[in-house]
Amino acid sequence: MRYIKASISRARTTLSIFVMIMLAGWISYLSIPVELNPDVTVPVIVTTIIHEGISPEDAERLLAKPTEVELKSVEGITQIGSFSSEGAATVIVEFDVSFDSSQALIDTRSAIDRAQARFPQSTEEPIVQEVSAATVPVVQIAISGADVPERVLLRVAEDLQRAIETLPEIMSADMVGNREELLEAIIDPAQLETYGITNQQIVQAVTNNNRLIPAGAMKSEQGSFSVKLPGLIETQEDLFELPVAANQNGVLTLSDIAEVRRTFKDAERYSFANGERSISINVQKRKGANLIAAMDKIDQIVENMLPTLPPAVTISYMNNTAPIVLEQNLGLQGNMVTSMVLVLIVVVAAVGIRSGILVTLAVPFSFLFAFIIISAMGFTYNFMVIFGLLLGLGMLIDGAIVMVEFADTKRSEGYTKEDAYQEAVNRMFWPIIASTMTTLAAFLPMMFWPGVAGEFMRYLPITVFAVLVGSLLYALWFAPTLGALFGKASAVTGVAQARHHDEVDSANLKGVSKVYARILRGAVASPWLIFFGSTGTLIGIVIAYLNYGAGVEFFTAVEPNQTQVQVFARGNFAPEEIRDMVKDVEKRIMDVGHYKNIVTQSGAGQSLGGGQSAAPDLVGTIFVEFTDRRIRDVDGFEIESLYREAVSDIPGVKAEIATIETGPPVGKELQIEFYGDNLDDLITEALRVRNHIENEMTGLIDIDDTTPIPGIEWEINVDRARAAMFGANINEVGTAVQLMTNGVFMGDYRPDDTEEEVDIRVRYPEEYRGLEQIETIQVTTANGVAPVSSFITREPGPKVSSIQRVDGSKVIYVRGNPAPGVVTDDKLQELRQWLVENPLMPGVNYQFRGANEEQEASFAFLMQAFALSLMLMAVLLVTQFNSYYQSLLILSSVLLSTTGVLLGLLITGQTFSVILTGVGIVALAGIIVNNNIILIDTFNHLRHTRKDWSLEEIIVQTGVQRLRPVFLTTFTTGCGLLPLAMHVSIDLIGAEVEIGGPITSQWVKLAGAIVYGLSFGTILTLIVTPAMLALPHKIREELAAIKKFFSRNSRNTGSRIEPGLGS
Repeated sequence: MRYIKASISRARTTLSIFVMIMLAGWISYLSIPVELNPDVTVPVIVTTIIHEGISPEDAERLLAKPTEVELKSVEGITQIGSFSSEGAATVIVEFDVSFDSSQALIDTRSAIDRAQARFPQSTEEPIVQEVSAATVPVVQIAISGADVPERVLLRVAEDLQRAIETLPEIMSADMVGNREELLEAIIDPAQLETYGITNQQIVQAVTNNNRLIPAGAMKSEQGSFSVKLPGLIETQEDLFELPVAANQNGVLTLSDIAEVRRTFKDAERYSFANGERSISINVQKRKGANLIAAMDKIDQIVENMLPTLPPAVTISYMNNTAPIVLEQNLGLQGNMVTSMVLVLIVVVAAVGIRSGILVTLAVPFSFLFAFIIISAMGFTYNFMVIFGLLLGLGMLIDGAIVMVEFADTKRSEGYTKEDAYQEAVNRMFWPIIASTMTTLAAFLPMMFWPGVAGEFMRYLPITVFAVLVGSLLYALWFAPTLGALFGKASAVTGVAQARHHDEVDSANLKGVSKVYARILRGAVASPWLIFFGSTGTLIGIVIAYLNYGAGVEFFTAVEPNQTQVQVFARGNFAPEEIRDMVKDVEKRIMDVGHYKNIVTQSGAGQSLGGGQSAAPDLVGTIFVEFTDRRIRDVDGFEIESLYREAVSDIPGVKAEIATIETGPPVGKELQIEFYGDNLDDLITEALRVRNHIENEMTGLIDIDDTTPIPGIEWEINVDRARAAMFGANINEVGTAVQLMTNGVFMGDYRPDDTEEEVDIRVRYPEEYRGLEQIETIQVTTANGVAPVSSFITREPGPKVSSIQRVDGSKVIYVRGNPAPGVVTDDKLQELRQWLVENPLMPGVNYQFRGANEEQEASFAFLMQAFALSLMLMAVLLVTQFNSYYQSLLILSSVLLSTTGVLLGLLITGQTFSVILTGVGIVALAGIIVNNNIILIDTFNHLRHTRKDWSLEEIIVQTGVQRLRPVFLTTFTTGCGLLPLAMHVSIDLIGAEVEIGGPITSQWVKLAGAIVYGLSFGTILTLIVTPAMLALPHKIREELAAIKKFFSRNSRNTGSRIEPGLGS
């Protein structure tokens, strides 16, 4: 190759380019934002429409349905769902994963604007929000204190919130657990009767005197002047002095008949931090922002605030992801350094120190080259990128090993180092190109993985792609140049003792090479035995796995360092009752221990992931951060089991442990969606199936459903005719009822001490707010005072807590998780069979969602990706070798390696992870063929140059010559991943060895698949491939023998025919 000669002759230029790429990569590495998970854009846009006091039925009819109708015209939507509950409707729109998020938001907002014209008048402005991994809080900051006034906590939280939201890395900082402020006027019905004031008069008095009136401008001979007419309530005193009625004797103000006070809205939710009442701030960073830098700035803000805090107020971090990111990233980096050292040891032991360093230099160069690509693509430095680097670590030095090993052999024959590396490039250029391209072909289809799982996993193949391109550049350009500059001119100690690269003295072989040559001669002599023996072995392994395998799972469960406890209760409970129930669960969790921080929220539903809303009976959530795993004697799974046992026997309350999801978000692992038009039928069937799961099936826990909560609601019916006789109307009665509940909204004002608007409401005193007080309320009419009991009736009725719809059909979900040690897929198949034997009633349909839905989609894609990878590799191999048989023989190693993966899973008892094991098999396909490419390329070369050798000698020479580079590439790939595959984390940087930690548990399935398949496939490849190279010749010999046999028999038969016979 002319380019390498020019590169070596202009070595300083090549060296300068090498250094510049390394520097550019280091700068890119320092500038890449760091975060925990890939910022996956879930193709979901959520619209929340709030209308205070509206019933679920009315929310469905007046809010959800008009919105769904308008959204149907938006392009790219794959599913429209809605959740209607008391006071609000939530519409969830799922788009195709390839959707343009900006355009989708614009189209969705346009549709919502059109639907808004059909909403009731008092409906609040809809909130439209895109769901993204970035919308998950990166930290919760709790402001708490024993016996600290609520207003003091609120002021501290507001100051901290404003300071954090000014940071450029922060998208939002939302307060949780705070009550909205309220300017409340408490009016006494008895005083209203005394003064003859109606409810409507007070409402109109406040409304008419709290308006912004644009008075305009006045023009005169003296000039033009703007005219200002102050009409808004701006202070509490303005409301005090508001005139309600007047006559010749004086003016009656609101303060004469009402108590005006600035307070908070009635508590519906409570928040606690480590047992103390708190207000939390959920901090969400911007997409692509550096998490570590953001947390450093937040730390500085908090540190500056501490000296100014009131006594007893504390600020603490909950669910802080920054330490997790640092630990995970640093841990994986430490494992990468460990793998690099192991690779260096193996290579140095095989080819010497100088050549070993030359090979190992491929690692930092390829990584830094990959950082340039990753930074240019706008990726963040997350755990998927890190594992892509780790996965590429074992593959990236294959080309450098082959190149350096060949050059060392040439130098041992007396070549100068310059000529040796030039000859190595000339001889190994196309084999290295072919092997790298086949590896890239295996990863290429994974870049087009559809769905949320694809968005999550695509970082892996892109990172591997960048690493391998860098390794190819190093192997074919920089390694030969550096070797020609700094390599030894004499023979390298430890190189295989050969007189000529194309000839190995069989008589002088020692050790492994001697044993291997003997095995090869036996395999070449009996290719049919090898063929049927290997085929029988593969079939036996597959049959054994199908019968005794541990099953299938979607993603791998990772030891948690935090969890959440979800509290469920069914009934009409007051917020204080819910608070006490949730606090009881919190106390039991605290009694178990093993926690660092606990954040408790009562009355607030928490999303279960996978695009699903929470169960209607979810009344509280407790977030628990475990103590450091290094100082406790139980793992995260055991802690969850202890918590589960502690909260299992609370009367009237169900508490379940919901492990924080890792990997693509799917919600609970087992989800059944029942859909149809008749809600009662859906409820009946959903409860029947849930009863079967709970009482007749085993192995499933945390079972819930989304059936409406049974309850009672009171309906007040107005006899319009009788009301007219008394001079009353619906509006008057409605105002009276509102005064007894949440109060009548009169407007809002903005005090000087806060940036938020404060509602103004008028309501009755607390003693008039009971249900029994409704009939005692009197309204003032044109005909005088009349009791509302004269024309209203109260009727109890069943309460519908929520209504959920998907694509126009009502839906109900039944969901659950597998118990520890139980495979979800086994339970799913069992339930599927039961549903076949016990069909649902007509009009009720079902489908499995959640992990099963994603699992089937991912499995189907991986099968397609696997087939496409094989086709791409076949095209490349046929192009390289111009032989269908040799190309098929090379691809047969994929079958060997895949069977090796199944054997490894069978021996270790691990489950087959659709995501991780599947990706491992596809990646393995690109790795394992490299060995066969090198073997067959050498076989073709020897057959072309050594025509005087027998076929057996050519095959044996091929195997012995390529034994070392094949084992080197296998060992280096295996050494890079072997600790992770063995569930061991060896961090040389942090000087820490850990067995079964979260770092290894996340990737043990993927690493194990590659190690098992590569080890098994390589051993068989070194025997099966040479034997199969001899098989065509053996077949030709056998056919010739058969032909000769029949030909001889034909001649012998002809010679025995008597003359004249048959004539």
